[in-house]
Amino acid sequence: MNQDEIKTLVAQILREMTPGTEPQVKGSEYRPTVPEPSQTKGPEQPEALLEDISEINLRELYLVENPANGPDFQRLKRKTPARLGVGRAGPRYKTLTQLRFRADHAAAQDSVFTEIGPEFARENGLIPVETCCESREQYLTRPDLGRRFDRENSEIIRKSLPQGAEIQLVIGDGLSSAAILANAMDCAKAIQQGLQAQGMKTGPILYVKNARVGAGDFVGDLTGCQVVCILVGERPGLVTAESMSAYITYGPHTGISESKRTVVSNIHRQGTPAVEAGAHIAQLLRKILNARASGVDLLRGDAS
Repeated sequence: MNQDEIKTLVAQILREMTPGTEPQVKGSEYRPTVPEPSQTKGPEQPEALLEDISEINLRELYLVENPANGPDFQRLKRKTPARLGVGRAGPRYKTLTQLRFRADHAAAQDSVFTEIGPEFARENGLIPVETCCESREQYLTRPDLGRRFDRENSEIIRKSLPQGAEIQLVIGDGLSSAAILANAMDCAKAIQQGLQAQGMKTGPILYVKNARVGAGDFVGDLTGCQVVCILVGERPGLVTAESMSAYITYGPHTGISESKRTVVSNIHRQGTPAVEAGAHIAQLLRKILNARASGVDLLRGDAS
């Protein structure tokens, strides 16, 4: 019995087992056992766009069917963007939950790998420099190179920034370009305004490409400033890709302990808004200058 005869025999057996249907035999031409719905193309609507799934407010997204106490749980959800009450489809996530997860993950990856163009510094009147990283890939694999500058960029910093300033503001792209584009300038302007209200002035703002937090310490070496405040994009997560932090260091120099830094974190629209954070940082800078300490040293001063 050859292969074709075997296929015919198998098809006959299956037909007898399921009367009224045409079985699909492996290797034979495909014929659906159930008629497939015809796909009809409706009128084109160029202006009709799909909803941007990343714009859905996670605090309002509640997908549990027939909840025991839905209103109370929804009130709880409004206090956090955590993925609570996502529901399920059998043992799996619902489609909307899965798509939103993938969208947020993609946004986080884009924020890490996307570079900020030179127009950002130019349009905002910043002094642009670069660390020793030659590419974004090297920046991600060599954190040490993101903490220092070569001779050319060091000379730009020396010539462009005042020596011995009380406060030097620095903006660094860090691990999230989206965070800097969304928050940095609003926060920096609020810091400047807050300091001016206290009778203090700030000089030019430095913008550092491929910056780690330690780049601010190197700026301290080059300028001898009393305090450096670097606004830097944080490692993005699935809640937001736009989180920025401010690292404030009194007496910054290469090799200073991380415990000497005072940090204001979670600066983004779902956390502390940029303008509000800037006003708080301005007050904190005044306090640090008065105490001549930051980080754990500032906390010890408060305790005493």
